[in-house]
Amino acid sequence: MIRIEAIWLATEPMDMRAGTETALARVIAVFGAAMPHCAYLFANRRANRMKVLVHDGIGVWLAARRLNQGKFHWPGIRQGSELELDTVQLQALVLGLPWQLVGAGGAITLL
Repeated sequence: MIRIEAIWLATEPMDMRAGTETALARVIAVFGAAMPHCAYLFANRRANRMKVLVHDGIGVWLAARRLNQGKFHWPGIRQGSELELDTVQLQALVLGLPWQLVGAGGAITLL
């Protein structure tokens, strides 16, 4: 099992043709470094595809997810901006749900 202690979301889109090395370079450019046990999330411009790079302490893993309908609830593009998510928010995001509305204990609230 891959241990993830922090989940970081980049607001700027990434080209989904990027492989592991390009994604790692993007993580370093946006976040400053790829820290062990951290996951870094990127979406394409249309926000219907996502890539996640995870540093497990030894190497890196790159995973991709695509929604066939709709799009991920990605925050607006902000130059050089990143957000930290918790695991419940990540689970909602991966399913295409509005993760910004998920509060403590997984309760969905209104903004």
